[in-house]
Amino acid sequence: MRDDPRLPSTPGFWRSPLRGPWFTSVLGLVLLVGITVLFVTGLLSYAAYNPDLSPVNDKTPDKGVLGFYLFAWPTHPHWLYRLNQGVHVTLGITLIPVLLAKLWSVVPRLFTLPPARSLAHALERISLLLLVGGGLFEFVTGVLNVQLDYVFPGSFYPLHFYGAWVFFAAFVAHACLKLPAALRALRHLRDERPGSDLVSPRPAAPTVSRRGALWFVGGGSLLLFVTTVGQTLGGPLRRTALLAPHGGSDPGTGPNGFQINKTAAYAGISASETSAEAWRLVVTGRTGTVRLSRADLLQLPLHSAALPIACVEGWSTSDQWWRGVRLRDLAALVGYDRDDPPDVFVESLQRHGAFRRAALRANQVADPRSLLALYVNGEELSPDHGHPARVIVPAAPGVLNTKWVARLTFGDL
Repeated sequence: MRDDPRLPSTPGFWRSPLRGPWFTSVLGLVLLVGITVLFVTGLLSYAAYNPDLSPVNDKTPDKGVLGFYLFAWPTHPHWLYRLNQGVHVTLGITLIPVLLAKLWSVVPRLFTLPPARSLAHALERISLLLLVGGGLFEFVTGVLNVQLDYVFPGSFYPLHFYGAWVFFAAFVAHACLKLPAALRALRHLRDERPGSDLVSPRPAAPTVSRRGALWFVGGGSLLLFVTTVGQTLGGPLRRTALLAPHGGSDPGTGPNGFQINKTAAYAGISASETSAEAWRLVVTGRTGTVRLSRADLLQLPLHSAALPIACVEGWSTSDQWWRGVRLRDLAALVGYDRDDPPDVFVESLQRHGAFRRAALRANQVADPRSLLALYVNGEELSPDHGHPARVIVPAAPGVLNTKWVARLTFGDL
């Protein structure tokens, strides 16, 4: 049965003349660099949430030793998270054609019989299963998250985090085993003869060269890059981000006419609870609690900062001009030195959702650009942008820039 040309376990079943060590090696080396960058930027993205600061920031509480690298996320430069997440998401989408082409190039190996010729071969096949399955899982969940399609069997954060470690471990093992052979294949293009499990013993007539196929894959990646990168770069290029959910026209016009993740209606925020008569900001700290109306906040020293909003889905705004009260000045109201403030726990009027509460580290509170913003681009915040007040912090993920702030609790977290 193994010699039946109608079965995928037979070498003669796979007749494409494109398959071969050289074609597979080129794709593999591209993925070696690209997936390494994806893994590093993904870990940095997770660190940006400061998950060790507070349980509300930690979406993978059972990570154990996998959190060994975590560090206090900096506020300089202010575009750090925007760059990191833009690279992570844009590169991930750009690599999809390369990944699919690589899987196509090695598909005969997935049907090789017997499935295990020895213990070492069995371990190699298991690692290959983890590599292929993990790669597909990571890319699929990542794309679904970018498209805001939350159809996962659980929270995206732990699924993507643990999946990344499993996939990358298998990827490193596979790279260590195959890199020498890949380099040899690149140096000996003309030595591909039947005998390799990737070279068909009876290839069909070619319709395109291997280099032509690589140009085709590269063209697909370039197309995905062009239709994605605009969501990070912003400006006129945002209209080219056809594959990004926030890549179309800015919502509305005027000073508040820039990207919105969650609207006030979606968050269940009503005008009655944000009105001047009803809304009060509760600030708690070492010396007690103060309650401030918006008018009270306007009597405090106001400062401005030009900062973007950047989200985990890869989209970001250009720098917007925010104006409000510095977080460290609010800490001073409840007994802390404004030059050495503590952490702060921020709570929103929003009643449901994973990020209705967030914690910020002391270095984020101390940054003079970290504001409880009351205005943006010279105009009061719109309801969708967090009226009557929202947090804006340099280099922080967008979900930590809490909107519709109701309470600030300063102290060590």
